[in-house]
Amino acid sequence: MHAHEVIELLGLEPLAGEGGQWAQTWRDGHSSAIYFLLRPGDFSALHRLGGVELWHHYSGAAVEMLLLEPDGTLLRPLLGADLAAGERPVVVVGAGTWMAAGTTGDWSLVGTTMAPPFDEASFELGERAALVAEFPEAADDIERFTRKDAADG
Repeated sequence: MHAHEVIELLGLEPLAGEGGQWAQTWRDGHSSAIYFLLRPGDFSALHRLGGVELWHHYSGAAVEMLLLEPDGTLLRPLLGADLAAGERPVVVVGAGTWMAAGTTGDWSLVGTTMAPPFDEASFELGERAALVAEFPEAADDIERFTRKDAADG
């Protein structure tokens, strides 16, 4: 399949600010879940949430993730199906962790799940300059996984 076919079949729409294509698949008072598709040249921009988020790999290429944890730890997990290559089908992102993701191929279909459900008020999109100041060792990755904002000039 091609990315445009997956987008059409699942009814995915562009996700403003963060990037990627998405559709909510479940939401009740206890949890929420989405489909999320990434293509080359697009990415899930660095952002953080107030709750734990589980990322699941469904189809397509592996996803490279960047996690900047509140204690300063820097992680680069691969979300995918090739266990022998170090990929994992589920990645847990802790509350308050800056996260970003990009496909390693033509497209990647993943999902995310939160319990309690996603809360827009807890979503914070990262600002490049502030993140580089806090995590200088990840400056190249931060540059790659943020979009130019007004503070960057």
